[in-house]
Amino acid sequence: MNTLRRFFATPEGAAGAAILGMLVLIALFAPLLFPQDPLSIAGPPLLHPFTDWSLPLGTDRLGRDVLAGIVHGARTSLAVALAAALASIVVGATVGTIASFAGGLVDEALMRLVDAFQTVPGFLLALAFVSIVGPSLAVVVVAIALSAWTGPARIARAEVLSIRERDYVAAARVIGMRPSEIAFREILPNALPPVLALSAIIVASAILIEAALSFLGLGDPNRVTWGGMIAEGRTVLRSAPYLSIIPGIALVLAVLGVYLAGEGIVEATAARRGYT
Repeated sequence: MNTLRRFFATPEGAAGAAILGMLVLIALFAPLLFPQDPLSIAGPPLLHPFTDWSLPLGTDRLGRDVLAGIVHGARTSLAVALAAALASIVVGATVGTIASFAGGLVDEALMRLVDAFQTVPGFLLALAFVSIVGPSLAVVVVAIALSAWTGPARIARAEVLSIRERDYVAAARVIGMRPSEIAFREILPNALPPVLALSAIIVASAILIEAALSFLGLGDPNRVTWGGMIAEGRTVLRSAPYLSIIPGIALVLAVLGVYLAGEGIVEATAARRGYT
């Protein structure tokens, strides 16, 4: 509770929590706020914002409601980002724990695998994977996780290396616990906090990668995404710039909220450890 209070006491944490809380509420209540299909025609095409209060943010080239797209796009972006972050942390922490605890050839092989993935820029890896497999929400999540799991793997390995020689680990060996039990029940929970500190970076990166893939036409075609909306608006950028500006602002707010929340977590945990 003290860490939580310190988090909300920091300007970054309070601002980040407010932005993310608003986006999460919008995403959760999207089906209630706009129960109709956001891809359906809602009015005349290229209706500018604030000219018809039943469509406050106007419509796109096909007459689809821009506000409904923004709300449902928040649902897509947050779902992809959180799923990709969870998958990358689980895979990375597991690989790092196995590599460090096993040592020897296993450690060497897994770390060379990590090196191989890190030689390819994350976005290019995600782009290649989606291009080969085909665009869908699940494929985008896997593609982003493939580009993000190496960071958690390296941090988990370093933490496990520092923990595995401690007294309670030796005591677990003495009482006959299996190596897998020691690694995942005794060591990994204590190695997770530094790994989880990467979650804000991974989530922010996942939001941007998903938007970039959608902008290039490699997002799920059955889902409204902010990147797809920005791409839709670029064809009429001179006559209707709001079609790209509005989802662009939503994208910036989401990334800014994640970044500020991450900064707040860092400051709160640093204060807890007596660093500040």
